[in-house]
This record gives sequence, C-alpha cells and structure tokens, in this order.
Amino acid sequence: MGFVSAAYDPAAAAAQARERLHEEIERVRVGVEAMLDEQQGDDAALRRELEAIRKETRRYVKKRVGKTEKRLGKQIREIDERTSALEQRIEQGEQERKHAEWRIHTNTEAMLDGLLREVRAIADLLSGSPPTR
Repeated sequence: MGFVSAAYDPAAAAAQARERLHEEIERVRVGVEAMLDEQQGDDAALRRELEAIRKETRRYVKKRVGKTEKRLGKQIREIDERTSALEQRIEQGEQERKHAEWRIHTNTEAMLDGLLREVRAIADLLSGSPPTR
C-alpha cells in the first residue's frame, strides 16, 4: 500500500462527516418531534411519517457514503499502482546506472592495460631490450 498523509486520512474524514451528518439529522428529528408535541400533542400519523423520513435519510446517506468510499478506495488503489510502477522504474534506472558504471570502469581498465602494454613495447624497442609481456 502507498503512502497516505496522516493529515488527510480519507477513511477518518468519511467517518467524521458521517458522524456529523447523523448528529444533524438527529438534532432536526428531535426538534421536529418537540415542535409536534407543542402544536398537536401525539399525532401518530406525523410520527410515522417522520420515522419513515428518518429511515429513508439513513438509507440514502449510507448509500451515498458507500459509493463515495468505494470511489475513494479505487482512486487510492490507482495511485498505489502508479506509485509502484514509478518505484520499479526508479529501481530499474538505478540498476542500469550501476551496470553502466561497471561497464565504463571495466572498459577503461582494459583500455589502459592495452595502452600500458603498447607503451612498454615501444619503450623496449627504443631501449633495445627484449619485449616484456
């Protein structure tokens, strides 16, 4: 899993938003019930309608929060996949760089060894001594 900032945790933000929404719904419901009690006493039909509205609101909120969490989860997975792909590309680039450094070092060493042999051969020719290997 990729990195999610502690400052913005989507699951925590969704839970907090859900809690605030439920508190607001409950506050309104209590207010409506209190108002109904003051105006008409105990009207069963209005209370049933209020309960039905509350259930419908809970169902709607649950559905919307679920869809939002699902979308958010998908976005996080996509970001994780892209992050993994980038990490692989970085690792591959690092391996290629190391191989190129090794190849350059090896080729330079071989070239210098060859030059040294040629310089020794030329020196041997100029000094008149037999060539060294």
